Amino acid sequence: MGDTDPRVFLSLGSNLGDRWHLISSAIDALAQQVGSIVSIAPYIETQPWGFSSEYLFLNTAIEIKTDLSPMELLKQTQSIEHMLGRKYKHKVGEAYQDRPIDIDILLYGEEIVDESNELQVPHPLLHKRDFVLNPLSAIAPNVVHPTSHQRIDSLLTVITNEYNPPY
Repeated sequence: MGDTDPRVFLSLGSNLGDRWHLISSAIDALAQQVGSIVSIAPYIETQPWGFSSEYLFLNTAIEIKTDLSPMELLKQTQSIEHMLGRKYKHKVGEAYQDRPIDIDILLYGEEIVDESNELQVPHPLLHKRDFVLNPLSAIAPNVVHPTSHQRIDSLLTVITNEYNPPY
C-alpha cells in the first residue's frame, strides 16, 4: 500500500445485537483483512431508513487504505458481514430488513464502478442518506463525489435542508 492508493470510504451500520461491539469487531476485521484504518467517524444513532423497525441503527464511516480492487474489497466486506452474523444481503429492489452488521463501499477514490446488481461505486444512495453523510462528513468533508462533483459537506447541507426546511 503506497501513498498513491485511492481514498476508500466505507459505511458501517448495525441495528441488531450488541451494535457497538459488532461495529468495532467489523472495524478490527477490516484492519486485519483489508488494510489500514486511516480514520473513524463518531458513531451516531439513527432511525431505520427504507423500512420500519423498533431497533435503532448505530452508524459510522471509516477511511481505509487498501490495495484490494473494488470487487475484492466487496468480497472481503461480505465475508466479514457473514462472520459477524449477517445471514442475508438484500438484492436491488428487495425490502431492507434488520441486520447485525452492514458494510457498504461508499467511495473508492475517484473510480466509478457499475457491476449492475453486484457493486456500484460511488454508492448509488450515498447522497440521499443522512446516516451516511453525517459520519462521512466528519472524516471527509472536502472529498468530492465523483459523479455529482460536490463535496461531501455540501451534499450533507443539501440533505439537511431537504429534511429541515428553513420555514
